[in-house]
Amino acid sequence: MINDIHLSATTRMGKSIDALKHEFSKIRTGRAHPSLLDQINVSYYGTDTAISQVANVAVEDARTLTITPWEKNMVSVIEKAILKSDLGLNPATNGMVIRIPLPSLTEERRRSLVKVVKHEAENGRVAIRNIRRDANSEIKEALKEKKISEDDAHAGEEKIQKLTDQYIKDVEKLLDAKEADLLSI
Repeated sequence: MINDIHLSATTRMGKSIDALKHEFSKIRTGRAHPSLLDQINVSYYGTDTAISQVANVAVEDARTLTITPWEKNMVSVIEKAILKSDLGLNPATNGMVIRIPLPSLTEERRRSLVKVVKHEAENGRVAIRNIRRDANSEIKEALKEKKISEDDAHAGEEKIQKLTDQYIKDVEKLLDAKEADLLSI
């Protein structure tokens, strides 16, 4: 019983960490990374499709992304989608290759991005604490229904707290790494 609750909490907390990593990957540092374009979709034969599904996205150098569409008619569609996005990027087309130079971040912009990252990390911590609360509620419910003993309930709550502490530390490590990445020039 307690092992099932622990396993469920572990799985859910792991998913929270994955979601936090995904949110962090959307926040642009000074370096080019193909995942910057993940949230941009283009119309491909009437269907909204991710750019990575209609073109090859690669990193040319630390500050330049290159996009090579698989079909010539997609060049202008991809270019317009990038211009419409809220990323503030200006693509330059050269035949079949679209180059996207990434402007360097100002100090003020870096500081504001650090605030965004801290907010996302706090959301991650809150999600993990909510999972802990849910798991502890399940343990108390099992104790109330006499499915487990008080000692088992106490041991289970301690186990859930250790798990929570571990995942909160993981959030802090991710936050520190992203913050350092943002503040490095």
